[in-house]
Amino acid sequence: MKKDLNRQDQPELKTIKKISLTNPDKIYLDNGIPVYILDAGTQDILKIDLIFNAGTYFQNKPLVALSTNKMLIEGTQNSTAYEIAEKLDYYGAHLETIPGKDHASITLYLLNKHLEKLLPVLAEIINKPVFPEKELKTFIKKAKQEFIINNEKVKYLAKINFDKIIFGDKNQYGRIADLKDFDNLERNFLIDFYKKYYTTKNCKIIVSGKINNKTIPLLNKLLGSNKQNAGYTEESKPYKIEDCDAHKHFIKKEDALQTAIRIGKPLFNKKHPDFIPLQILNIVLGGYFGSRLMSNIREDKGYTYGIGSALISLQNAGYFYIATEAGADVSKKAVNEIYKEIKLLSDELISQDELNLVKNFMLGSFLRSIDGPFALSEMFISVLEYDMDFTYYDKYLNIIISITSETLIQLAKKYFTKETMFELLVGK
Repeated sequence: MKKDLNRQDQPELKTIKKISLTNPDKIYLDNGIPVYILDAGTQDILKIDLIFNAGTYFQNKPLVALSTNKMLIEGTQNSTAYEIAEKLDYYGAHLETIPGKDHASITLYLLNKHLEKLLPVLAEIINKPVFPEKELKTFIKKAKQEFIINNEKVKYLAKINFDKIIFGDKNQYGRIADLKDFDNLERNFLIDFYKKYYTTKNCKIIVSGKINNKTIPLLNKLLGSNKQNAGYTEESKPYKIEDCDAHKHFIKKEDALQTAIRIGKPLFNKKHPDFIPLQILNIVLGGYFGSRLMSNIREDKGYTYGIGSALISLQNAGYFYIATEAGADVSKKAVNEIYKEIKLLSDELISQDELNLVKNFMLGSFLRSIDGPFALSEMFISVLEYDMDFTYYDKYLNIIISITSETLIQLAKKYFTKETMFELLVGK
């Protein structure tokens, strides 16, 4: 007999103990491109990600990687940018290009029933872009104007200059563009970069959503037949962080109403055994709305509308940072409070109640991050670049559940010390 559900009783709270994620199936197209298949979900939709090792890390001239990625959809040998956009719109699809520091991607969202109409468009964008001169000039003009506007924002200046401070301006992660770089950008730079990095040997494909019996054969027909630069082997680029003697930096903006604050340091990526434990410590400090930085500097002192911290993983490095904007008259006080909270992590054990709250927040956030096939694909992509799979998240959950305050205080003493932090203020 079915038991009646009493909706006045609160459901029992349960702690997440284990979540098993099934790794995608892996196949190879005829030209050797690996394809990872996440067959999940109930809706008849697909997401196709093409990922290339073609981020800014690999460019020899500023703006080239970003511009190459963004210009892929601005015209092919057979279609104009307008025709591409019109077809995508007609079939209710969405295409986005995403340049990053390590990788660049092209992602297509579509209804399964329109795969035969839209996959040829994606294949043409990847295999036959022409980087038309007229569209490139328009792109440069627009990007240059955005750059000029952004350079008036203290938040933007703090972001790009902080990378230069912690990595060095000769390091691939620390280089930043200048206004003159927009005028020096040439079409042949993009063509050369495309030929070198948008190749079959430099590509991975992730297909997520509801997969039918036509999906993979059609993918192989349109993307597996091209053998462009099939013999290309990615060159290794030397990686070196330049030591910066000065730990405190200031960029003056006389007309700024607020001062942007960045504090942090170079670290390591998610392959390091301390990366996951440090993520937990970061959440305590500034990784969610109830964090110590938010409670102190926003809620108690009222110095800012928002403040947060993050641990960033890159292919060859990683870094930790705290970011906020405070009134020019209280920026120094805000900085002092930030360092006070950093020091407390090393001086006092985190209470069990606070640690349990953070653990529950992280476990809940993890559940939300795997909700649906597209979310799963994003989670998989974030570990695939480190030659890992979903087993990484088994370790992630185990560490969250088992970590103690004693472990976290030792990590804080090791990594979160004022003397090792770099500081940048942009404003008055």
